[in-house]
Amino acid sequence: MTASPLFAEGETLWSPHVRANPFPLYKRMREEFPAARITDPATGMHFWLLTRYADVVSIVRDPRFTQDPSRLPDEVRQRYFSHKNRALSQHLVTADPPDHTRRRSLVSKAFTPRRIEELRPRIMAICSALLEKLKAQGSGADFLEVLAFPLPVMVITELLGIPSEDQDRFREWSQTFFTPPSKDAQEKTREVHQLFIKYLEDLFEQRRQQPGDDLISALLAVQEQGERLSAEELTSMVFVLLVGGYETTGNLLGNGLLALLQHPEQLQRLREDRSLIPSAVEEMLRYCGPFELSILRFPKEDLELHGQRIQAHEAVRVNYLAADRDAAQFPDPDRFDVGRTPNKHVAFGHGIHFCLGAPLARLEAIVAFEVLLERLPELRLATAPETLAWRPSAQSRGLVSLPVAF
Repeated sequence: MTASPLFAEGETLWSPHVRANPFPLYKRMREEFPAARITDPATGMHFWLLTRYADVVSIVRDPRFTQDPSRLPDEVRQRYFSHKNRALSQHLVTADPPDHTRRRSLVSKAFTPRRIEELRPRIMAICSALLEKLKAQGSGADFLEVLAFPLPVMVITELLGIPSEDQDRFREWSQTFFTPPSKDAQEKTREVHQLFIKYLEDLFEQRRQQPGDDLISALLAVQEQGERLSAEELTSMVFVLLVGGYETTGNLLGNGLLALLQHPEQLQRLREDRSLIPSAVEEMLRYCGPFELSILRFPKEDLELHGQRIQAHEAVRVNYLAADRDAAQFPDPDRFDVGRTPNKHVAFGHGIHFCLGAPLARLEAIVAFEVLLERLPELRLATAPETLAWRPSAQSRGLVSLPVAF
């Protein structure tokens, strides 16, 4: 870390005790260091971290910023993106208008709300089957391993049209993509990127020859109507949908269940009034969301923010988790309230870069908690909360495991 007075000697944003409970630190950052210069200890890269809600919602509309690597000087692009695979980087997240507008418009034609809602019965069936596996393992079973992460993998791979026998492979690949950065991890990630690209190229060719009722076939059809999605864009879109759908929903389910089990009065409210489940999912997203740090954004010019001089092309990130505990936006922000309203959280981002897969993640969480409340009324933690370990990533927020009893 830097010598910032935010941190004690040897402490970083990635320290285990900070990972376990980052919220006191984020409160101090919002109040005293709303624009703090951070150093990633794994890569040595510096970035400015913004923690206030108002900054999250304003930065996406600020024309002084870009998140498109192609608009950066070669030196900056080489420093921050040399490890990125171009064939997996031509997606919505790293694009500015008008490229972003074109890509999102095309993908939205295939990834429709109707297609998502039609998945409800299948999601219910998958949840029911996974819950039976959880019950069969008995008390002490890991909720994350048995249900929280298998569910989104099964749903997104079925939606995309990936054969069921390849689901475990995709789960392993997705876990690799979210491994904290290191020299060894980067080498492994590059290998997996190549395997992933080759697999998709073969699958795309199969779907061109034999289209199915799946999202990949629909995306290929969109691509061929005017050839406006390049091969790299198509591969990148599938990559983001698969990896984002897996990690986001798995962490949402794990973090959300932990919050419920640690707040028995709120759990009881849900048991007595199941109509609160959609509201409860929104509060889980706000209170203990699955993502923390945004992707990198870069100012196109020197600017001043919260009294700090930020030079052109210095990396800037916003912290969604910190913003969603901002008292300027949320009354009593550290209180978990399954009936909270209004609840305009930013767990899925904001503005034009709002997560395309948010409706699917919400639907999976709503169905999963409906099934859990119905079939495991005595569900509880099988270990003391303080013994739970959190993943050593500040990019996303999730537990290593979540043993439950019933």
